Amino acid sequence: MTRKKKTLPLLENITITDFAAEGKALARVNDMVVFVPWAVPGDVCDLQVRKKKHSFMEAEIVRLHTPSPIRIQPFCEHFGTCGGCKWQQLPYEEQLKMKQQQVFDQLTRIGKIELPVFHPILGSVKTKEYRNKLDFGCSNRRYLTNEEIATGKEFARDAIGFHITGAFDKILPIEKCWLMDDLHNQIRNEVRDYAIENGLTFFDLRQQVGLLRDIIIRNSNTGEWLVIVQFHYDEEGDEQRAKGLLQHLADKFPQITALMYLNNQKCNDTIGDQDILTFKGNDHIYETMEELRFKVGPKSFYQTNTEQAYHLYSVARDFAFSENSENSENSENSKPLVYDLYTGTGTIANFVAKKARKVIGIEYVPEAIEDAKINSEINHIDNTLFFAGDMKDILTDDFIAEHGRPDVIITDPPRAGMHPDVVKTILRAAPQRIVYVSCNPATQARDLQELDADYRVVEVQPVDMFPHTPHVENVVLLTKR
Repeated sequence: MTRKKKTLPLLENITITDFAAEGKALARVNDMVVFVPWAVPGDVCDLQVRKKKHSFMEAEIVRLHTPSPIRIQPFCEHFGTCGGCKWQQLPYEEQLKMKQQQVFDQLTRIGKIELPVFHPILGSVKTKEYRNKLDFGCSNRRYLTNEEIATGKEFARDAIGFHITGAFDKILPIEKCWLMDDLHNQIRNEVRDYAIENGLTFFDLRQQVGLLRDIIIRNSNTGEWLVIVQFHYDEEGDEQRAKGLLQHLADKFPQITALMYLNNQKCNDTIGDQDILTFKGNDHIYETMEELRFKVGPKSFYQTNTEQAYHLYSVARDFAFSENSENSENSENSKPLVYDLYTGTGTIANFVAKKARKVIGIEYVPEAIEDAKINSEINHIDNTLFFAGDMKDILTDDFIAEHGRPDVIITDPPRAGMHPDVVKTILRAAPQRIVYVSCNPATQARDLQELDADYRVVEVQPVDMFPHTPHVENVVLLTKR
């Protein structure tokens, strides 16, 4: 006998009071917290509870009685279904206030350490078309909204767009995304139209069949475009059909300077371990920052908001060298030795090299380290050294003894923060300054607590890299006690 599902309540005339994590808002009903996506503090609405736990509920707005005074009309037709831009209903200045508060709350609540007055958050130069890279999935299982289902109509199931949270095998079809230059919309939609007109099959993630699998589109501030089409060859003739699509793109879009492709037979879409072939043009594009040029290949990491990355790295550089600014023109021996941890393609390392005696960069991904070395060569920088390997295995006491004790450590770890062994090694290395760049202030706060015995936080600078999302970068300067 199947258990009957419990009916969940409808909460009427509820006022949204605050923001919560992951871009959600919250209300309080009978001493219970209710988390609500797409809501704004000040909204008065009816909420349908979708999940009920002992101490909280999750609900969605089913009727908006009184919009919040700060609520605005989202500009994207996919808002509320696509999970990318959760804050389009908020004016940008309100988004910045929330991000500033988020950094403050996480550093104080999790870090529990003495903190200085925070610098005001640096807003993004652009709030639309600010990204330089987007990844689109291709699927024969189009996601249907509740409104579409309610019509009872039949919809074409092949789609190119974004994966839907909670429906890993389904794709929300995207007609126009505002996060990147509009040419990317034209390229993506042309791939869709050509594939449908010419009978190319779309990938079925469950069955692992279908030719058209994924599209990565990148552009740069030098005007170059890199497109990678990911295929899954199932039968004879698929390679020829794939190349027919690629030739169509090459003819239709001469702006594409690097057109690449691969045949991925794995169960996932990651390309780090795949052979990527060049169909037309180069196997890379270039980004510029100040007088520097950076080579960006198909597997390279580069900050996805190019203009704001410059401001982020400028903050890191200022924090790292502020006490040496008056002596920046002195002899090389007076300049600091810098370690750049999680260096990626060496963007920060090369960006700060002019002010350093030497910069030693460490990164897990070997291909990224090769790009870092090339970027030094391109820019005629001869005072950098790069090493590939797991951070906790490379950054040891013996490594420091061989290469020198750092005066400054710049660390820019992934969202998970630094491994405990890395934190311990940093403490033993005892640099005068640590510049901690983070895309996750919560894990940054945890690491700052571990460093607190020997280091004090003297500057905090939040930087917004991703308008209309709850994500925020934060740069912290620590000095030795």
